[in-house]
Amino acid sequence: MRYETVIGLEVHVQLTTNTKIFCGCSKDFGQTPNSQTCPVCLGLPGALPVLNQQVVELAIKTGLATNCQIAPRSIFARKNYFYPDLPKGYQISQFELPICEHGWLDIDLENGERKRIGITRAHMEEDAGKLIHGDSPQTAGNSLVDLNRACTPLLEIVSEPDMRSADEAIDYLKKLHQIVVYLGVCDGNLEEGSFRCDANVSVRPYGQEEFGTRAELKNINSFRFIKQAIEYEVERQIDLIEGGGKVIQETRLFDSDTGMTRSMRGKEEAHDYRYFPDPDLVPLVISPEWIEEVRSTLPELPEVKRGRFVEELGLSVYDAGVLAADRALAEYFDACVALGSDAKSCANWIMGEVLRKLKETDTEITDVPITPELLTGLLARIADNTISGKIAKTVFEKMWQKGQTADQIIDAEGLKQVTDTGAIEGLVDEVIAANPAQVAEYLGGKDKLIGFFVGKVMQASQGKANPGMVNQLLKKKLTGN
Repeated sequence: MRYETVIGLEVHVQLTTNTKIFCGCSKDFGQTPNSQTCPVCLGLPGALPVLNQQVVELAIKTGLATNCQIAPRSIFARKNYFYPDLPKGYQISQFELPICEHGWLDIDLENGERKRIGITRAHMEEDAGKLIHGDSPQTAGNSLVDLNRACTPLLEIVSEPDMRSADEAIDYLKKLHQIVVYLGVCDGNLEEGSFRCDANVSVRPYGQEEFGTRAELKNINSFRFIKQAIEYEVERQIDLIEGGGKVIQETRLFDSDTGMTRSMRGKEEAHDYRYFPDPDLVPLVISPEWIEEVRSTLPELPEVKRGRFVEELGLSVYDAGVLAADRALAEYFDACVALGSDAKSCANWIMGEVLRKLKETDTEITDVPITPELLTGLLARIADNTISGKIAKTVFEKMWQKGQTADQIIDAEGLKQVTDTGAIEGLVDEVIAANPAQVAEYLGGKDKLIGFFVGKVMQASQGKANPGMVNQLLKKKLTGN
């Protein structure tokens, strides 16, 4: 029997506010345990939550970018459950009336088609604290609670169960990750838990409309592990069914060391959380004017940017994808083009020399010492034949080190390209005269030897001769045409 995989994803996006969702505590990562807390996030009696307006604006921005409808009225609810890292005994979330609903994202399939993945809802909520299980002689057998993360603002984005493979799930996740980072609503750091994913996975025989029993894979922090976890879980469920067993609804954890999932706890149904409106928080009313104000702050999103790079600037789909993948990199490229750089040449240099140097020096594009103005100046000197492409790489390295313009370095180093026909012709004559055996072989049909002669002339000119002129003069001298 052949089985169809059914996947729905719940993504927790940690929002890039300075303070928490219902109090003024800092949410900086990695601080001393329990040092960023107050009566509100500690859940002390009598402490009242106050909603952070920026959290709402970031939620609206994300909803608009994922084609969601923004609710004119939404309500915070208490989600009741008991766990050591939940100080109040409930989590403030949203249930019946979330801020965003009915959205979608399109992903590209391997066959070239596009597939629409529905987004059921996106709702605001507070994060819980963190349990630290004892791993030292003093704490062995104990679990410690760090409430620094409690009350950190999250946006939970819940997809429809529209994905049919681990690859589709990863494509959706990567697209969503790219969007929230582009928007600046999340730093996207998976290792620190800023972007966390729960995957609901089930299988069913092909042709069956009813969904199978799902298992929830909890809090996986890398795209690679998410893919491995889904693929393992699919095989586990199929093996279980074909062995006469039954899949139970449960929460499972993924062990990256073994590549396997293991049972964590039985999965509670939604009504077990006893949701009810939080009496300490009034309904949130969002006016059309507020929505439009937030909409006006949206940047050009990656998909639109890729299309513009292809259609308006003539880049290949691949090059456009690389440049549009990172907002800061795309803005750097756009700035160069706006200054007059040829789009294709500029793309080649950014994807080649600039990215290479960024990786080599562990530098972010926002801190690159060669500004768009400097790179545009270098490309102009290549275009007008002041320097060759090869010499340009030498100039680029010196520009990176010194922060000077291409013109300053070309003049100071004497790197201007030789374009004087007479000077180049003299060098060509010398190379031909010094290599009679290679000349005979070339005339005998070994056309590839032209590269040998070009190299010799370039060497004699210390790399300053115009390669095109060298090539042209060599062929003319060697053949007599």
